[in-house]
Amino acid sequence: MTRLPATLAVLGLAALASLLLAVAVGSVPLTPAQVWAGLWGEGPPLHTTLVQELRLPRALAAFATGGLLAVAGALMQVLLRNPLADPYVLGLSGGAAVGALLAMLAGLGLALVSGAAFIGALASTLIVFGLAHGTGSWTPTRLLLTGVVVAAGWGATINFILAISPSQELPGMLFWLMGDLSHARSPWPALAVLFTATLCAWPLGRSLNVLARGSLQAAALGVRVRGLEWTVYLAASLLTATAVTVAGSIGFIGLVVPHMLRLVLGNDQRVILPASALAGGALLTLADTLARTAIAPEQLPVGVITALLGVPLFLYLLHRSR
Repeated sequence: MTRLPATLAVLGLAALASLLLAVAVGSVPLTPAQVWAGLWGEGPPLHTTLVQELRLPRALAAFATGGLLAVAGALMQVLLRNPLADPYVLGLSGGAAVGALLAMLAGLGLALVSGAAFIGALASTLIVFGLAHGTGSWTPTRLLLTGVVVAAGWGATINFILAISPSQELPGMLFWLMGDLSHARSPWPALAVLFTATLCAWPLGRSLNVLARGSLQAAALGVRVRGLEWTVYLAASLLTATAVTVAGSIGFIGLVVPHMLRLVLGNDQRVILPASALAGGALLTLADTLARTAIAPEQLPVGVITALLGVPLFLYLLHRSR
């Protein structure tokens, strides 16, 4: 805990730097002074429009999405006692994708597509938990296996929807499935969810540290294991559903960021959770900046960038931790 202020200070500066870079870089590059003037509406109208209406909302949406996925990944790894767990392991992204694709197929607007994605993710949460619980209690292994099976079912449903969709609808659907922030709406709801969830989860850090060592040991030390597991599961599901609603399916952030921080900072969840929010947000902000500038004026889905960066980074982390 003594390293928490210094850790948050360093990661906070990194997050601010990533946001500044995201706002400054583009087809019309801006200096820090121009960014500051555009932020307050004091510069040329073009700069003000670029900063306030285009780049800053997208950068904040990327930061919120990355933070949500990283915190959800940290919680899922504690819940399942598996360092390779990620926010999508229980089929949440599949449920959200089915909801969003059905809304697109019906020709609904962007707001309704986001709402359908959120409903699909929560529906997947209820299905997985209901099937894993059954007539008795669930275990991490049973929950994980149920999630894998439900995710496979969602995958088959997604392929069926894509097969019957009109050809003019396919590009938008595929971009959404790969993760896309170009149509992200207001970032403030996602930021509010991220801040509230991180603030509420931080006091549970001591109990999560014990839970990570096993449910029997946690129960012996006085932790209300079942209630804590329910809380962690529902919180991780809500965070993932919110992230998927904003930007579609984006992989590796929820897997790599908590794992990387755990190698550097240890396994104290009171440090890992707030650090994941900042590091995940900064990483996805940088990835989205690269996605929209790498082959400008064309834009890549940010999920492609996170996969290209995440695979070699995670293999390196595994080799280093060996």
